[in-house]
Amino acid sequence: MRPMRRSLCVFSFLLLLLSIASVAQVGITPRPAPTTRVIAVLSAMTLEIETLGQQLTDKAEMTVQGIRFMTGSLKDRRVVLAHSGMGKVNAAMAATLVVEQFQPTHVLFTGIAGGLNPDLRPGDVVIGAKTAYHDYGEWTPEGFRVGRTVDPFTGKPNPLFFPADAGLLAVAEKAALDLKLAPVKTALGERTPRVVTGVIVTGDAFVASPAKKDALRKEFKADATEMEGAAVAQICWQRRVPCLILRSLSDSAGAKAQENVLLFEKSAAQNAALLVTSIVRRLEVQTRLTSESRADAVLGRPAPELEGRWHPRGLVEVGADEHHK
Repeated sequence: MRPMRRSLCVFSFLLLLLSIASVAQVGITPRPAPTTRVIAVLSAMTLEIETLGQQLTDKAEMTVQGIRFMTGSLKDRRVVLAHSGMGKVNAAMAATLVVEQFQPTHVLFTGIAGGLNPDLRPGDVVIGAKTAYHDYGEWTPEGFRVGRTVDPFTGKPNPLFFPADAGLLAVAEKAALDLKLAPVKTALGERTPRVVTGVIVTGDAFVASPAKKDALRKEFKADATEMEGAAVAQICWQRRVPCLILRSLSDSAGAKAQENVLLFEKSAAQNAALLVTSIVRRLEVQTRLTSESRADAVLGRPAPELEGRWHPRGLVEVGADEHHK
């Protein structure tokens, strides 16, 4: 009887291990191979990502821990798209999952935002050269003091402003030069939006207050405010993944912000998607040039000249400002 009991115990233990493994894998699909070069594009709302989703070829969908990811090709480059949901926690969760599951070469966060710069109008796009939390810090007798987050892995403070990846920023700025944005209809007639490089601030509150708008503009010199960007930037900074936050303005963060969002969110989201598409296309061209240059080096052929110089995370144009020092 003892050998039989021992066999039953071993069999029961193996069944327990299999059950645990099955539970652990619920809602998770296998990771792509690390050699798969994929760009991740995240957004807070479905409206912001569906325009890009309609352009994908070879579409496939999967769900990871409740978040639906769509994979496919955009401008011949493999991408993964996801709607994170609104707010910093949701955005951080989506960013963590996409980094873990898909190991992207780059992460872009796109969508709409409120304008803080008085020179900007709905439809204009802000490329985030740097992104910061405006609601992280401490309350003191003198008022609220903005603070810096801490990297839990190193124990060191993160930067107050998370800088955009230098290579991605250079690509985005170059893409904006020949980008034709969709016109926006206003009470004064149609206007053609523009793309600027600026500062984006993040907080877990929708800003529809002239006083708060002025305060954010004064303290951070910010051009736009939203609810997710800095959380994604922090995850990518800590995980050393090149990241860029892009926002198209749907309102001016003032008293009529809620009303203006309804009027301009669709055109604003479309313009943000146009810039993302252009960036993805340029990154794919850049990747091909790099591959050809390496092949030329192996074969002893002279490599083609590229405009700019190589930064560890991408091509930086001559004279471009490097933000990762």
